Amino acid sequence: MAVSPTLSKSILAVAVVAAVSVAGIDASRSESGSDARSKLTMIAPAAAGGGWDLVAREAQQALRSDGIVNNAQVVNVPGAGGTIGLSQLDNLSGQATTVMITGTVMLGGIAINNSETTLADTVPIAKLAEDFEVFVVPKESPYQNLEDMIAAWRANPGGLPIGGGSLGGIDHIVAGQLAQEADIDPAAINYIAYSGGGEVLTSLLSNTVGVAVSGYNDFRDQIEAGNVRALAVAAPEPVDGIDVDTFTELGYNVDLVNWRGIVAPPGISDEDRDTLIAIATEMHETEQWQGAVERNRWKESFSTGDEFAEFLDVEQARITDILRELGLV
Repeated sequence: MAVSPTLSKSILAVAVVAAVSVAGIDASRSESGSDARSKLTMIAPAAAGGGWDLVAREAQQALRSDGIVNNAQVVNVPGAGGTIGLSQLDNLSGQATTVMITGTVMLGGIAINNSETTLADTVPIAKLAEDFEVFVVPKESPYQNLEDMIAAWRANPGGLPIGGGSLGGIDHIVAGQLAQEADIDPAAINYIAYSGGGEVLTSLLSNTVGVAVSGYNDFRDQIEAGNVRALAVAAPEPVDGIDVDTFTELGYNVDLVNWRGIVAPPGISDEDRDTLIAIATEMHETEQWQGAVERNRWKESFSTGDEFAEFLDVEQARITDILRELGLV
């Protein structure tokens, strides 16, 4: 397939951003010691304003406020379902002063982009929390509820543009699962991918898309302000603080949860791994982090080290199977 000049420019731009980001991370490491408690860089592998960015910045605040890390910084490296950030992390082998935020989205990105680097190439540090996907429409939308939207979707699957995160990510998977539950061919839907929740929201408010799907927090302020209307949330059971029906309550078996975690580069020592696990554990116990979990309507789900590594192995296989079932890989 020929690559258009526009696409070529986009690929080049991503490559330049990635190269600059790697240089910045390397430079920040050389400015101080190699101890993660002195300076820790967290890669948020998506654009500012999205779920990974939010987790990274909440972690940054918790680490700073309690003095767990003297200098915690966040670097955004968007693209390809998080796999560009993953590739950067892999290139930082042995550097225990850089970690990356990861989650369900990246597992889909790895599968759909045939990424040579996977989470098996990283050192798992900690699973932090779970987030919940929500479908929203603008306040002026004709869809007053989920059934209105699905009726229009069934009538013309390709005529309803749905905005969400990266191809193969959890937003895409949830949209595909809902289509399947509604007897719509997932391959026929008009899914438009963006690099972060902030871009998804912008596309919805500008009417570029008719429906948007992302983590609840990406839309929370607009939901509370009445600018967008939530149709349903993907969760196994009702979520405290989120006054929205679950898909299950509305008769659709869609409850995939978006977890968030931290991984480190390959090649770090056991001592460095233990230090990073200790940092994550101390952060998790702070009032600042617990407040973030409550404020962002996340669900507590903490595990570390080998337990988290086993979870990642099982979860990668599960997400890849779901993508195959939906015809996305």
